[in-house]
Order: sequence, then C-alpha cells, then structure tokens
Amino acid sequence: MDWITQVKTVPALQPFLWLSRLFSLVVPIVQVQAMPTFQPFLALLAGDASLDVVGEMSLSLLETPCFDQAVKALQQDPACAALIAARHMAPAHDLAALLECPPDSLGYLYASHMQARGFRAEELYESLPITSDASYVEARLSQTHDIWHIVTGFGVTEADEIGLQAFHLPQFPYPLAVTLLSSSMMSTLMLSPKDLPMLLEAIRRGWEMGQLAKPFFAQKWEDAWHKPLAQWRQELNVRTVGSGHGSAMPLPNN
Repeated sequence: MDWITQVKTVPALQPFLWLSRLFSLVVPIVQVQAMPTFQPFLALLAGDASLDVVGEMSLSLLETPCFDQAVKALQQDPACAALIAARHMAPAHDLAALLECPPDSLGYLYASHMQARGFRAEELYESLPITSDASYVEARLSQTHDIWHIVTGFGVTEADEIGLQAFHLPQFPYPLAVTLLSSSMMSTLMLSPKDLPMLLEAIRRGWEMGQLAKPFFAQKWEDAWHKPLAQWRQELNVRTVGSGHGSAMPLPNN
C-alpha cells in the first residue's frame, strides 16, 4: 500500500492529502513519493508503528546529513568515539546463559524481559550491513535497545517507547527518535487525543532523565551482565523523574 492510499484510510489524516497537493505545486508528487523518509513517516502518522515500518524509517535516515550530525555529536565523548572507531558489537545475547546471572543483575532482568516478549535483539540489526559510522551507530543502538529499556525503567507501552526515544535526545540528536516523537504526537492528537497527556508526560520524563544520565551509548553493557541493575542506575545517574503512571519497569524486590 503506498502512502497516499494509507492516509486515505484514516479520515482524521485527510488534511495531509490537501497539504501534499499544495506541496506538489512546488515539488511533483512523484518526487515526494520517492523521498525515502516520507513514506514510512506517513505510515507512522496513520498509526502503523510496526517494526517493519520503524525499520524502514531508520534505514532511510542513515544516509542523511542529520545522521552525520548525530554521529559527530556522539564522537564528542571520548568513550563513544572509541566505540565508533572500533565498531564494537557484542556477541549475540545468550538469553539462557544470562538467566543464570543473579536475579537482581542486568543480565537476568534483561533475559527475563526478552524471553517474556519472545524476542531477540539480533532481529533488529542482523540484516543491517555495518559499512559506515552511521550504520554502526544504528546497529549498536538496535543491539542495546532493550537494555536501555531495562536501565531507564521504561516499559513497552506505546507511551513508554516514546518516552525512551525522548531519553535519547539530550544525549545525542538521534534522527529516528525525532521522527518517532513527532509522528507519535501528531498521530495521537488526530487518532487518540485522550492519550495525549500520557504521551507528553512520558516525553517529559524521558527528556529529563536523558539530561541527567551519563552517556548510555558509551557503555559496554555486555561486559558487566552480572552487575546489579541498581548499581548500573547509580553509576549512570539514572533517576526516575516524576513517574505518573505504572507502566515503567521497577527494580526487583530481591
């Protein structure tokens, strides 16, 4: 389904068709459709936040100047720059082995989370060739995405996922996070306005937590799976800021 057809299926998004027609007076509509970032963005606006659409969006951003700026921002931190230069990727996460870690450890909690979801981190990046600094950054972020969920405490609801994306932005200007925040706010406004306050609260929490925390991208999480989650949070200055709903993942009570 092309993006025009997809938008036509959502009555609340009909104004975007008018805007696209206006835009086509300057840029031919065929040229707009050919813009690699435009089609997945319209799918996101129409409420399709599937992994396929998000993956298409992330790949379309790799060759853009904004991703170059994101890489340069990360390289201002020596530890991040070293990881990028080395193209550091940890081995595939062995969930069975990680379940042997102590119950309060990052490794155990991560493996339990992934096992409960029936998901492997490798599914997010194994088909992405690492041929540039940008593609490396995207692959490493994909490998560690659910680790960031565990350490920040953001759950897997739609609002929490956007809260985690907001966490990225004070740390570095991640293009996919900007895209997901902007599309989720517009989609929620048009399709589910009653959920907008919860979404904005998650964005506020994520932004404030990201400002306070030390650089997450710089961490070799897999080198310290046995470290207690509470210790990781303390060392990285991760603070739960004004949590207003119960979807975040708490520390274990062990």
